[in-house]
Amino acid sequence: MPDDISDFAGSTAPNGMPVSATAVAESVADVIRERIIKGDLAAGARIVERKLSAELNVSRTPVREALKLLRADGLVEISRNCGAQVTGYTPAEARQLFDVIAVMESLAAERLAQRITPDELDQIEDLHAAMLAYYKVGNVEDYFDANSAIHDAIIDLCGNAALKDAHKRVMLRTRRGRYLAIMSPVRWKQAVAEHETLMDALRLRDASAAAAIWRQHLSHTGDTVAAVLSSDET
Repeated sequence: MPDDISDFAGSTAPNGMPVSATAVAESVADVIRERIIKGDLAAGARIVERKLSAELNVSRTPVREALKLLRADGLVEISRNCGAQVTGYTPAEARQLFDVIAVMESLAAERLAQRITPDELDQIEDLHAAMLAYYKVGNVEDYFDANSAIHDAIIDLCGNAALKDAHKRVMLRTRRGRYLAIMSPVRWKQAVAEHETLMDALRLRDASAAAAIWRQHLSHTGDTVAAVLSSDET
């Protein structure tokens, strides 16, 4: 993604046609979404269209459209009086979301272990190695991206299109919880060990072990997120 969203404005696609206003709005939404996920925009924070428009060097129209996309994701709420605000994220909501995600992703891990090809295993091995390298040097940002890529790959490669679609609907609200969880050094270390255990299960094509560790992994993350959010409330 370009640093300046205006790079899209007035540019052309490979077919020579102008890049659509929809593409600009989606790019603005990507910027805001990333800030919400990584805590740069906290729950309750106001998103001021005028300021964001000036910062990203776009008109207010794609900003408004981007906010509508984020409202559909459940990340932003829009009211006539307060404008756009980042939605709240309570301990109870975190537990509920991770309960659902744990079931979905454990099923995906089980199905993947049953059918994984050598090339697919190599793909996840590469992501895992990158994640470990970032962990060893304490690079939170790149670790999080590699970690997320592993979770996404398991869903993408499991062979269940219905599961992939259902997962996408709830994943965006859950992803900011994953980022909160790695702020705990104890949980971060535990999470890396759980990823190692999953890799062992995938290498052995052990479906039941893959399902068990991945469900435990997501449940532990949910517990950590809820604990972090509870401490923020006190």
